[in-house]
Amino acid sequence: MTGYYELKRSGESGYMFNLRAANHATILTSEIYAAKDGANTGIASVQTNSPHDDKFERKTAKDGSAYFVLAAANNEVIGTSEMYGSASARDKGIRSVRTNGPTTTIKEPA
Repeated sequence: MTGYYELKRSGESGYMFNLRAANHATILTSEIYAAKDGANTGIASVQTNSPHDDKFERKTAKDGSAYFVLAAANNEVIGTSEMYGSASARDKGIRSVRTNGPTTTIKEPA
C-alpha cells in the first residue's frame, strides 16, 4: 500500500489536504485554500515537487523541535510537517514525503 492525499473541508468555506503515509500517519499538511480547485492545485504541486530534495527546507522551531516545509517552484510553501523530536526524525519524514508525495490517490471523507 502506498500513501494518499486526504482532501477535506476546513471550516465553513475552505479546503485543505494532508499527505498520509501507508500507515495513515499525516506526513505533510497544506494551508487552507478558499476553493477545492486550489487544494487540488496544491496536491498537484506536491506531486511535482516532493521528489526533489532541494524543495525541502529543514527548520527548527523556537522550542527546538525540528520540522520541514515543502516549497513549490515559485518558492511558496505548499506543505508543512509535524514537529519532530530530532533532526534525524525530521529527515525520515522528508524521505517519507519524497516517497509518498507522487501518489495520485486522493481520498475525500464522506
